[in-house]
Amino acid sequence: MTPRTFLTLGRVSNLPTVGTNALAGSVLAGAVDPATVLITYVALTLFYVGGMWLNDAFDAEIDAREKAGRPISCGEVARSTVFAGGAAFLCAGLLIAALLGAWLAGLALAAAILLYDWQHKRTALSPMIMGAARLCCYLLAASAAGGINGTVWVGALGLMAHTAGLTYAARQEAYDRIGSAWPLAMLAVPVLHALVATGGAALAVAIWAGLLAALGVALARLFRRAKGDVPKAVVTMIAAMSLYDAVLIAGAGQGALALIAVAGFGLTLLLQRVVSGT
Repeated sequence: MTPRTFLTLGRVSNLPTVGTNALAGSVLAGAVDPATVLITYVALTLFYVGGMWLNDAFDAEIDAREKAGRPISCGEVARSTVFAGGAAFLCAGLLIAALLGAWLAGLALAAAILLYDWQHKRTALSPMIMGAARLCCYLLAASAAGGINGTVWVGALGLMAHTAGLTYAARQEAYDRIGSAWPLAMLAVPVLHALVATGGAALAVAIWAGLLAALGVALARLFRRAKGDVPKAVVTMIAAMSLYDAVLIAGAGQGALALIAVAGFGLTLLLQRVVSGT
């Protein structure tokens, strides 16, 4: 397996959003210890990469018809190898979550990942399942930081809605079009919550405006439906998770950390030019 294949399987270009999830979950929990946040990021990275590997392994037969360029379809790596690697990553993530005292959130995250990878082509609820996985990222980070509170839950539900909306759009990527538009209305949930979470702070409001602009560009592409617009919209919405995180962080009074999360948005867009985010 080449390094390029390894990175492509894991959609590693999206990993900055996992890091900003870890940071936001910690901030909302009210305790930001740099070492704990870093270790949490490592755990979430293992969960994310493992989930992406297993996604390709479960979808190998479908990808052979619809995405012939994926590593398994191209014969770059055996499906059994990807299954084994994905499972190993998830187990490693679970171990670190347990060491952080966040074993319950880790189990919930692993369950959501496995359920999505196994069933997402078979159920209309797959966007909500993927949303639940991102929700668990906040919960795991908050658990590691000292405890889950109401603020964490509300923020996590907003992230869940954002993820569900973009996952619905991503399901249409193979056809390069969008079907019914109404499920995208759930994207209003994180936008409205983020606006309230700004608390009127100038930096938070400025970042919120950036979030709104990013989602506006993505939605314009979805509804324009020109060739290539759907995948471009999806990767923009993935990157915009970091802006959502940044608004909540800034609203909690952590301006410097919010700017780090904003940088996560830019870094994700940059890395997506090198390794596909979908």
